[in-house]
Amino acid sequence: MSQRLTVTLQPAGRRVEVEAGTNLLEAAQKAGIEMVASCGGIGICATCRVRVVDGKVTPPGATEVEELGREQLEAGFRLACQTVPLGDVRLEIPRESLLGGQQMQVTGRESQVEIDPTVRGVDIRLEPPALDDLRSDTARVNEALIRQGFAPLQAGPGLLEALSLCLRAEGWQARLALRPNGAFSELAAVLPVGAPLLGLAVDMGSTKLALFLVELESGSVLGQAGVMNPQIVFGDDVVSRIAYANKSVENRKLLQTRLVEAINLGAAELCKKEDACLDQIVEIVAVGNTAMHHLFCGLPVEQLGSAPYVPVTDAALVFSAAEVGLAAAAGANVYLPPNIAGYVGADHVAALLATQSYVDGHTTMVVDIGTNTEISLIRQGRVLSCSCASGPAFEGAHIRDGMRAGPGAIERLRIDSEGVRPVTIDGQPAVGICGSGILNAVAEMLGERLLDERGVLNVKDERVRSTNGKAEFLLAPASSTGHGRDIVITRKDVNEIQLAKGAIRAGLDILLAEANISPNDVDDFIIAGAFGTYLDLPSALKVGMFPRLPLERYHQVGNAAGVGARHLLLSRRKREEARQIAAKVEYIELTTSAAFTPRFVEAMYLKE
Repeated sequence: MSQRLTVTLQPAGRRVEVEAGTNLLEAAQKAGIEMVASCGGIGICATCRVRVVDGKVTPPGATEVEELGREQLEAGFRLACQTVPLGDVRLEIPRESLLGGQQMQVTGRESQVEIDPTVRGVDIRLEPPALDDLRSDTARVNEALIRQGFAPLQAGPGLLEALSLCLRAEGWQARLALRPNGAFSELAAVLPVGAPLLGLAVDMGSTKLALFLVELESGSVLGQAGVMNPQIVFGDDVVSRIAYANKSVENRKLLQTRLVEAINLGAAELCKKEDACLDQIVEIVAVGNTAMHHLFCGLPVEQLGSAPYVPVTDAALVFSAAEVGLAAAAGANVYLPPNIAGYVGADHVAALLATQSYVDGHTTMVVDIGTNTEISLIRQGRVLSCSCASGPAFEGAHIRDGMRAGPGAIERLRIDSEGVRPVTIDGQPAVGICGSGILNAVAEMLGERLLDERGVLNVKDERVRSTNGKAEFLLAPASSTGHGRDIVITRKDVNEIQLAKGAIRAGLDILLAEANISPNDVDDFIIAGAFGTYLDLPSALKVGMFPRLPLERYHQVGNAAGVGARHLLLSRRKREEARQIAAKVEYIELTTSAAFTPRFVEAMYLKE
């Protein structure tokens, strides 16, 4: 019997078993991943680049040495068509090596915000120096600024150099990006007159990054993009990444570097589409859970991996973008809103800010679903919050045929007397099932009595088959899939969904109990986050993830954290509001709650 090896492919989140001797390009194709291979896999185009993250592979041959060079090879890059695994391996496939992208949810429900950014654009026009006017450049600039009601300039040598060169190149006129700071006007950038001042808002999700390029003076979103978080190759969830970071300072630095590189690349692409330049980005707002916040800032995360899960800081941070390597204007700053606790971060503060759930007097539940799900209950002036380790099952991870939301992923289906009718992303032949699809499938199977409330498959039903002694349900036969293999759901897959939905429901119930109210007392149930956007609400109610309330009380608002990040970019008042929200929250640590385990066990059952 030939040896079988497992190849894990990120960021698609797929795993495939291959026979020994199968090269990495063939493995990716078998997993249904469309990689660029312009030369057909003979090794002369260098388009099928992958990075070997973990595991042993064959050494590079002459073709790879010539095409990739020493620097890329030392960084772990290989040509997939020329590389054969020697054991189980984990790969990262760069975006440029993929034909199809992941489905990204970057937008959210919008609301109006008063525009009052921290950086202002001021156009100045000066008289040039003359033999009878020997004032310095800064003296001329300060006179113009004072005349327009601004304090004198404050700038370091790099920006003073840029100022001097720009004035002479532009005929003694320029646009100054100024950050009022009491007795001084802090210089953030020097641009040609009329150049728009841009801001960048970033929602740093554990799985995906959402980036927004914003014109600060009008508030217009010029462009937006969603990219996979490159840290995912080091672990599907933040707990895995914390463990990786704790092995060495170098590992922690690598996680920060890869994240910053992805943000820089995304920002550069957005600027290119708008015919803008990175030097126009004068302010950056970044939000994320507490672990992502710390990794982005280069802060230690060891204390987040063990009780009592205390962050380094819970205060808002402002620092130079250059300090973490972000590509932006020389004087650009980064702002991160406050964290709430070790596992409820600045992204949830941004989501609460965007939804305005705490100001209208209603009793509101806000659930931001991800690998770590944050929940807040707002009632009569109180804000109760907790976090649930819902895991990566809703991203398709730990599911036998699971994958992230990309082309060919089954995102919903119907099961009836005619069989299974799957719907895939982009209408492509099925190659796996994503989180919304697996939740929908479990609900459909429950309705068809293909499984019971415990999540056990009904082997007495002829539609449930046995393979190697294990029960499974066929979603798509090999003859109809994009990779020629059956796509099935197993008992273990169902259990992964039970664990995820059980954690979320237990968190909801504990907050309701703390407020001494029932689900019927909740006026508005806000579901945020990328998964929350695609989630089939009736399926979630059927399996008991959420309480059975009238559908009109539920609101799926998309990426609320991203909307909040943009508000924080445009409004100084919103930053003060964020501080007040974070200070007001009463955080409940579920790991110390005596009620959590019994409620979690009860919530594991698939029932309304």
